Amino acid sequence: MASEKILSKAEIEALLNAVFDGRIEPEKELAKTDTGAVAYDLLNADAHKGLVPNLDIVYDSFIRYNRVNISNRLRKSVEIKKVGARSYKFDDFLQTLTTPACLAIFKMDPLKGASLISFDNNLVMAIIDSLLGGTGTSKISMANRVFTTIELKLMEKIVKDMLQDMEKAWAPLYATKMTMLRMEMNPRLVNIVPPEYQIVTMTLKIQIEEISGNIVFAIPYMTIDPIRDKLKSGTQFDLMAIDPQWASRLSAGLLEAPLQLSVEMGNSGITLRELLELLPGDTIMLDKTCSSDLTIKVEGTPKFFGVPGIKHGNKAIQISKIFTKGGPQ
Repeated sequence: MASEKILSKAEIEALLNAVFDGRIEPEKELAKTDTGAVAYDLLNADAHKGLVPNLDIVYDSFIRYNRVNISNRLRKSVEIKKVGARSYKFDDFLQTLTTPACLAIFKMDPLKGASLISFDNNLVMAIIDSLLGGTGTSKISMANRVFTTIELKLMEKIVKDMLQDMEKAWAPLYATKMTMLRMEMNPRLVNIVPPEYQIVTMTLKIQIEEISGNIVFAIPYMTIDPIRDKLKSGTQFDLMAIDPQWASRLSAGLLEAPLQLSVEMGNSGITLRELLELLPGDTIMLDKTCSSDLTIKVEGTPKFFGVPGIKHGNKAIQISKIFTKGGPQ
C-alpha cells in the first residue's frame, strides 16, 4: 500500500469540481484506456520466464555432432540428452552452482557478450579419469578440493571440442566463431553480464557408461537479441533437421550395393529353323573378332568397352574405353 498513489482530500474535491463543471468527461477518459492485448516479447530482457523459440533445435544439432566427437576422444560409449531450458536472472543462476565449479567462459563472435558452460563435478572427474586411461568410473570426492591445473587443461580440450561442434550447430542459422576465453572455478568471479540481466540456459545430461552428470549452457539474452527474428522464424533450420551423418552413410551403402556386370561378346543372326537344328558342338559365328573391343554392361546398361583375356587362369576383360552416347572415349 505504501507504493500506491493515494489522492488527498483537496485533490479529490478538485477532481469532482472538474467533473461537475464539464472540464473532464469520465466516458472519454475511460475510452483512452488501452484494453487491447499487450505484446509479450519472449526475447525481451523483461520477460523473466520467457524461453527463446527454436533455440532447442540448435542443441539438437549440437548433440548429434558432440556425441560422436566425445565418444571418440574418451573411447567410450557416450549418450547425450536434453533435460530442458530455463530462464534466470544471472545472479540467481550463479546461486545454483556449487563451489568449486568447472566453468568455461566463451565468446560467440560476432555476437556481443560472453557465455558459459557449467559442468557437474562428478562428470568432470569421470571425463578426466577416462582421458588419463582410467575406467571412467572414478568417484573421487570434490569436497573441499579445487581442480588442479592439469585437470583444467584436460577439460579445456573437451570444451574446445564442444565449441567446434556448437559452431557447426549454429552455422545453418548464423555463422559464429566460438572462442574459449578462460576456465574458472569460483562462480562469484564470473561476470559475463550484470547480476540483474536475463540469461537462457539449456541443461544436457551426459551418460558415460555408469557415470552421468549435467552440463549447462548459459547464454545472455543480450547476446542473441540481434538474431531474434531468425530464431522466431526458424526458416534456416531445415538444414539442421537433416542427420549430418546421413550423407556419408548413404554413400557407404551405395558403394556396397551389388551390381550385375555382363560382357556382350558379339551378335549373330540366325533363322528359327537354324536354331532348332543346332546340336552340341556346333559353332555360331559372331560379328566381332576376339581382339576387338567388347561392350561391358552394368545392370543391362552399356558403360565401358574392354578387351577380353585370361588372368590367373580366369576369363577376364580389361576396360579400354568409357561408353558414351556419342561413341567410345
